[in-house]
Amino acid sequence: MPSPAFVSAVPDVLAPGLEIVFCGINPGRASAAAHAHFANPRNDFWRLLHAARLTPRLLAPDEQLEALAYGIGITNAAPRTTPGSSDLHRADFAGARERLEQIAGELRPGWIGFVGKEAYRGVFGERSDHGVQERTLVETRLFVLPSTSPANAAVSWDERRRWFDELAGRASGLPLRNAVRAVVLDRDDRVLLVRFVFPDHEVWATPGGGVEPGEPDESALRRELGEECGLSTFEVGPQLWFRTHWQLGETRAGQTDRFFLVRTDAFEPAPELTPVQLRDEGVHGMRWWTQPELAASGALFAPRRLPALVAQLQAGGPPAAAFDVGV
Repeated sequence: MPSPAFVSAVPDVLAPGLEIVFCGINPGRASAAAHAHFANPRNDFWRLLHAARLTPRLLAPDEQLEALAYGIGITNAAPRTTPGSSDLHRADFAGARERLEQIAGELRPGWIGFVGKEAYRGVFGERSDHGVQERTLVETRLFVLPSTSPANAAVSWDERRRWFDELAGRASGLPLRNAVRAVVLDRDDRVLLVRFVFPDHEVWATPGGGVEPGEPDESALRRELGEECGLSTFEVGPQLWFRTHWQLGETRAGQTDRFFLVRTDAFEPAPELTPVQLRDEGVHGMRWWTQPELAASGALFAPRRLPALVAQLQAGGPPAAAFDVGV
């Protein structure tokens, strides 16, 4: 087990063979008083674990040991309690890298997830971006998340959740679903979008869906557009974009989408699927959007910057090569 020299008001939550060990920067006063990690009620850590499906229910800080049953461990980069992370000194991180390397070597977690760039910087003395790091500790992979502290108000809940979703998906070892989507434009450059409604949010996205094993992309696209929109006669244009969207499910870690241009005359969507079948897939309607409507809307789109991407497509045509549009 790791060295007992690391003395903190908040005990480690560790065990062999965990999927993820989360590494905070250091205990705050609320956590020290509760002897529990991320105990400030305004800290989003426990809510994000549940939202990313890393725990089947929302755990309270005083239930932190239950996280072990779900493959989750927790430690800190520095042991000293401070009012805020800005009160830490370089000396507070002495031996932090060696300690995490010992945890990686002896307990063999799949991932160490640093909760905040400053936690990673404190350990390794270098800046990082969010996401997967090239560096590893023994065989443990490293991932940097946004800080969940209420002091990190500049980073939205959606942005924080996106990174927790990605780590959850990567750590699961489950495959990514393979999917195709159509950017359907009519002769007036209106774009057809589908309204998806989920328990915690709704989003407008391009029509499309999963590709069956061995199925060509064009065949999958024709099947999906027929089922969702009733569109059967069209030409499939070039691939425009791609993206990977991480969201842990029962059988998959997320989805990789490839977007293709489809030009068509205006039509009234008449799905082949029944309303019940559409609802089962989260579909709650669809409509044509003009570019001004997209630009003025406060709706959530997938990809997030879809209005700008459509405007770019209308102004300059398809790109020379498909590119990653992010989430």
